[in-house]
Amino acid sequence: MVKVTIIGRVSDGMPLAQGPRHVVNEENDVLTTYKQQAEFILKEISLQALPSSKMTILVDHHCFNYIVENGICFLTLFESSYPRKLAFHYLQDLQLEFERLDRSLADRITKPYTFIKLDTIIGNIRKQYVDTRTQANLSKLNAHRQKDVDIRTEELSLITERRRRAEMIERMAEAHISTSPIWGSKRLEIIALKWTPITILLVVASVLLWTGLILQDDFL
Repeated sequence: MVKVTIIGRVSDGMPLAQGPRHVVNEENDVLTTYKQQAEFILKEISLQALPSSKMTILVDHHCFNYIVENGICFLTLFESSYPRKLAFHYLQDLQLEFERLDRSLADRITKPYTFIKLDTIIGNIRKQYVDTRTQANLSKLNAHRQKDVDIRTEELSLITERRRRAEMIERMAEAHISTSPIWGSKRLEIIALKWTPITILLVVASVLLWTGLILQDDFL
């Protein structure tokens, strides 16, 4: 069953739309957690920390699957028992429907989840994938079996740990710069402006003095 579906913009990680929420016997905070995880994955794609093509991400007994086409990410969460091949067919159908819309509409979105028209499209396509045993879905599962391509798979916990380490390194770098006032850009600029002319004058004076001493020795 589809738990979460998000269509988002890769350039800035902006979620444009989400499909109808369908969660059975689960509390709202669990669904909120899934949604937050989906938004995190979308942001990681926008930061180029994850492949900008397609991927499967494992979390608990579920799988996030996503594809990226023309700067738009189509991401969904299925139960791990759901056929992955069918999940990607679902995403491809979303992508085809999206391509029929005016792309400039997606580019003009400034607030998350305000592309309401996409919500309806997601809901309509989702209905076609609820039952994996329909003739249409069985045909998709059986078609081109030999052409199935391996898709990169990774645990969400590893992805979040990478992000945590990256942010820690960034904070350490920023802290190092802030605790090194001498090499801060403003301080260094003031020092350079103050001492460079003095240094030049001292060098010139030394050269003139040295030259004068040599000439004096020549006349003696």
